[in-house]
Amino acid sequence: MITPGPRLGPGRQPISEMKNIAHKLRVIDNRALTAKTRLMVLGGAEGVITAPGQFVNLAVEGKFLRRPISVCGVDGDRISLLYDVVGEGTAEMARWQPGYEADVLAPLGNGFDISCSGDAPLLLGGGIGIAPLYQLSRDLIAAGVKPTVILGFNSAADAAWVEEFRLTGADVYVATVDGSMGTKGFVTDVPECRDPRHGYFYACGPLPMLRALCSALPIPGELSLEARMACGFGVCMCCSLETVDGAKRICKDGPVFRKEELIWK
Repeated sequence: MITPGPRLGPGRQPISEMKNIAHKLRVIDNRALTAKTRLMVLGGAEGVITAPGQFVNLAVEGKFLRRPISVCGVDGDRISLLYDVVGEGTAEMARWQPGYEADVLAPLGNGFDISCSGDAPLLLGGGIGIAPLYQLSRDLIAAGVKPTVILGFNSAADAAWVEEFRLTGADVYVATVDGSMGTKGFVTDVPECRDPRHGYFYACGPLPMLRALCSALPIPGELSLEARMACGFGVCMCCSLETVDGAKRICKDGPVFRKEELIWK
């Protein structure tokens, strides 16, 4: 279980606590899970991540901008990252071999607040958005809370990390758009999603999915937003969004926001 640092809202950390964020971490594993999804394990990261839902920013040779990647799991001095190969930067990351020394900024962002979970929280992930929910599931189980996890993919061929979620001890359901695995449709089509015993939810995935969840679920929750970022720590202002409290930066004020904070346009 991750021991969170000082909190300001869901997993919030004051900037004064975010010291020594530049790290050189060695690649221990970097392998394909599906045609586009890969697992990267980085070593030498003892104490780097302080809350589930935080992310790292990786420097890629030949690219001006770093690549922000959600942290999937934390095991001692190792952190696991799930990422999709979608462009030149992530394609270069896929070529990193064990022993490669990665230039990493971490911890970045604010994670999920497990103290809000209640007794039966829902965890809803879409595509690569499943990644930050894995450590969250582990932390909830360690705290004596059994979550229900619903993972959404386009097809069975895209499904990754499902068995690992089951091994956390959570109840796990799968939805696929084409019906090739689990429930046909989206995470909101899984009957368990509407079980009234769930009083709180955590979610990460594409914006259309998150918007649909906010409309479909009459319960409070926290959403981790995916966005293109430049600096990753709130200086460049390129990942701003409007909230009920004014403009917020996804990288620094998020990526986790409470449902009631968000304004959907």
